[in-house]
Parts: sequence; structure tokens; C-alpha cells
Amino acid sequence: MIRRAALPPETLVPGVAFLVVLVTFLCTPLITGKALTTFDVYNTLQGLAQLGLLTLGLGVTMIAGEFDLSVAGTYVIGGMLAVRTGQSSAILGVVIAVLAGAAIGAVQGGLIARLRIPSLPVTLATYIALLGLASAMSGGLSVTYTNTAATLWIDRKIADIFTVPSLVAVVGFVIAAAIFGGTRLGREIRAIGGDRRASRVAGVRVERTLVGLFTISGTLPALGGALFSYAYASANPDPGLQPLILATVGCLVGGVSLAGGRGLPAGLLVGALAVALLGQIDAMTAIPDYYTDLLYAALLGVIVAVDAPGLRRGLERLRARTLTTRGSDRRPERVIDK
Repeated sequence: MIRRAALPPETLVPGVAFLVVLVTFLCTPLITGKALTTFDVYNTLQGLAQLGLLTLGLGVTMIAGEFDLSVAGTYVIGGMLAVRTGQSSAILGVVIAVLAGAAIGAVQGGLIARLRIPSLPVTLATYIALLGLASAMSGGLSVTYTNTAATLWIDRKIADIFTVPSLVAVVGFVIAAAIFGGTRLGREIRAIGGDRRASRVAGVRVERTLVGLFTISGTLPALGGALFSYAYASANPDPGLQPLILATVGCLVGGVSLAGGRGLPAGLLVGALAVALLGQIDAMTAIPDYYTDLLYAALLGVIVAVDAPGLRRGLERLRARTLTTRGSDRRPERVIDK
């Protein structure tokens, strides 16, 4: 008997988690008494615009077995630089923010790859330093973006559900999916996360790839922070830990393993959408914040259950027994000629 291969965790986890969240979202009219509209989809995609590039930047480093805590700081400093330098030219502000994010990521990646030191303490130090720098640039206060024309252009509706930041986030995931699925780089990133020593033996340029990944993980959050600050016409020097926590949840929901070597951009997109949907459910039902935290915890519980090796083995044994029982029931009886 040929057994069908089970879905890999990087596909199963985001699929199950998103299905749970989507069903919850579709059932919210039972609580609110109001039908779902395109505005609810629009707000969900606005949540994706806020966290999408942050999740993607963090996720690609996690797939390679690293963890870039500084993405939240780069997100903040990108928004602050864009607002500070883009008052007269929005494009100039975005370019400066992106270049700064890329430089921060490249320096971090160089230190981590060349010196072979853990990414966690390096990126934590960078995160703290960037928050301090953003506060110093703004005096600890939010900075207003006065270019109203740029804000209106960036925040305008496209096809009634998208905005420029949400479209940029979706395009970022599509490009990442194309790279992972159609080039050798995607396989090398996953190999680095799975077994770094074996990757070096196989000829993978581990150090150069890590520098490139951290450059990407600096560029994407900086771009997302710049666009988000333009859309909300202000830059906040200290958004707290929530963006980093939600991005991490999005990565885990997206099927990325903390151990590295597993994950896909498509899964990261699904994870970010699931987090955005939960945020919209919170807004629609007006539930207290601690209930939202419980929802995120429950979602992570679903992920742990689905991704647990022991549970998967138990389900496989149960399936094998079921198939064996069915096969024995269908076995024809021997006819004895008298």
C-alpha cells in the first residue's frame, strides 16, 4: 500500500491557523449584528501594511536559523528618518530610510557572519540603540509629517481595499516567493538554517548569504516604517514591543521554525494576514485588549498542537490502524467446496 505524504509543517501550520482565524472572522456578525463589508477587508489589509514587511524581514532571518530583533528598531528609525527628511520630498525620505535600513542590516550581518557570533545579542543591542537614536532625533515625542499631498496619495484607496503600503507589502511577499521558489538562493537559505556546517561543505557561501539576508531584514522594515509613517502623518519614536511581538507571531503562524531551516514567504504572508485578521476582529467586536492577547495565545496553542511531532506521530499511527482495519474488513472470505 502506498501512503500519501503528509503536508509539511510549513504548509500545514499556516493553513490550519489561517482557517481558524478566517472562520472566526466570518462569524463575527453573529456577535456584532453587523454584516461584513469591504471596509473590514480594507482595514485588515491596513494591518498587513503595518506588519507585513516587518514579518517578512524577520522571517527570512529565522528561516536561516537567526533571529533579527532589530527589525522593530529599524522600522522605527525608518519612519523617523522618512518624516524628518521627507517633508518636502516624500521620495527622498523613503530613499534615505531604505538606505539607512540596508546599511544597518549589512553591518549587523557582517559582524554576525564574519565573527560567527550569535545574532540575538547583536540585534538586541542594535534594537535598543535604534530606539534611543529615534528618541534623540524627536526629543521623545511623535514627529508630525506635514506633507499632506504625499499622505493623501499614499493613503488613497486602490480597488476599494488596497492602499500603496498594503500593495507594497503584497508585492514584497510575491518577490520573495519568486526568489525562494525559482532560484538557488531560496534552497541555500533553508540549507543554512537546517545545517550550517553541511552547507559550507556543499559549497554554499554562508557568510555572504547571511550578510545579504540581514541587509534585506534591515531594508524591508525601514521601507514599511517609512510608508506607515507617511500614511499616518507622524512618526512615533517608541511604539513598544507590540510590533516585534506581532511580527514574531506572524512568523510562527506562517510555519517558520525557531530552529531554522523551515518556512516559505507564502506561509509568512498567510501568517501576517492571520495576525491582521485577529486585529480586525478585535476592532469589530470592541473586545478588551487582554482578550486579544488571549486570542494570540490560543492561535499559538493551535500552532503548537499542529506542529507537535508527538501528535503527528500519534495521528499517523491512528491512520495506519484505521487503514489496516478497513483492509481486514474488506478481505474476502474463503469459500470451502464440499
